[in-house]
Amino acid sequence: MNSETWRSRAEAVIPGGVSSNVRLSAPRTCFTRGSGARLFDVDGREYVDYLLGQGPAFLGHGHPEVTAAVAEATSRGMVFGAQHTLEIEAAEALVEAIGWAEQVRFGVSGTESDQGALRLARAATGRRRVLRFSGTYHGWLDNVLIDFQAGPTSPASEGQSEASLSEWIVVPFNDRTAVENAFAEHGEHIAAVIVEPVMCNNGVIRAAPGFLELLRSLCTRNGSLLIFDEVITGFRLARGGAAEFFGVTPDLAVYGKAVAGGWPVSAMAGSKELMDLIASGRVNHSGTFNASTMAAAAVLATQKVLREQPPYDGIAAHSATLTTGLAEIAERHGLPLAIQGVNAAFHLGIPKDPASASPATCYEELAGLDLARYARLSHRFAEEGLWVAGRGVWYISAAHNASDAEKALEAFEAVVSKDAA
Repeated sequence: MNSETWRSRAEAVIPGGVSSNVRLSAPRTCFTRGSGARLFDVDGREYVDYLLGQGPAFLGHGHPEVTAAVAEATSRGMVFGAQHTLEIEAAEALVEAIGWAEQVRFGVSGTESDQGALRLARAATGRRRVLRFSGTYHGWLDNVLIDFQAGPTSPASEGQSEASLSEWIVVPFNDRTAVENAFAEHGEHIAAVIVEPVMCNNGVIRAAPGFLELLRSLCTRNGSLLIFDEVITGFRLARGGAAEFFGVTPDLAVYGKAVAGGWPVSAMAGSKELMDLIASGRVNHSGTFNASTMAAAAVLATQKVLREQPPYDGIAAHSATLTTGLAEIAERHGLPLAIQGVNAAFHLGIPKDPASASPATCYEELAGLDLARYARLSHRFAEEGLWVAGRGVWYISAAHNASDAEKALEAFEAVVSKDAA
């Protein structure tokens, strides 16, 4: 059966034919397997993958050490409703890698661990308001999902409760004055600031020099907690995540995606003092599948690989090769292109005004990009064997090599040359 047949079968039993609305706009190819940095579909086509399942496959698809560890752990059981040795070892490995945290609690998704961090911050401070930044993503639940184009606290979905968004204070990312003004007006009511140190879901916009330090200072001064949402950046920027990369220590952090080499695992990390609110039962954090044997084994194996075979220098070199090549191809064919981000994740954008290709510093500046045009090109990239996100982010894994970069650049040029003509 080909992809069209599988698509019809999917649409008959799955809403929209997909299990996440993020995939509604993706090319409807049906994959059979992934290996390293490549994907293979039912039509026999091979793709070089710079989407990595929206980021989780940081070590590549089917990393042998991770899959072997999970298989071995599963042979001894999956969930016990009690503690097990792998869970404790995995927690120890995370605490060691993160560096600043003393304890962690495991979850299944970044969305739910974000919820845990917000709940814990409110309990610790006795306050309700939380400051966040336009364009950042902290999950899909009612109390966090915002349509920033419609307004700073506008629901992004029908059926979503408007009242559930009333406690947010939303300001532009990297806007020091707006943050200072928010604290001047609401400081005594702000339980926490939650921030993606690099706004990967929209533009791969990194925190400007001094911005995270400002957040740290204001939180400390006002008795608020600083939460790093590292669902994407964790272990991708550095083994110690954004805290190591930027040199700023949060009070709480949430990890996901790369933490377990692609397995559905998340974690909330913080000091023992904060985590004691959970240990005492005052703050509820639960989940049947938290720290399953599969999850713990995947975390433990992934952290072992990152510790013993750090991929960061190789990823930096690959990123430089790729971004330099993309920029040269775009210039050769007259395609205006804005490239920004960090080594392990960067964003491609097509400026509406070719004379304006400076990096965006906040979500509001992304309005200067032709997002629809890039999304259309991403479907054509897929036809050439290049699998990327339609919203412009490219993820690089430890498995990517020179051959992958070469194939990606060939596919990019094939599409861009036709588009220019």
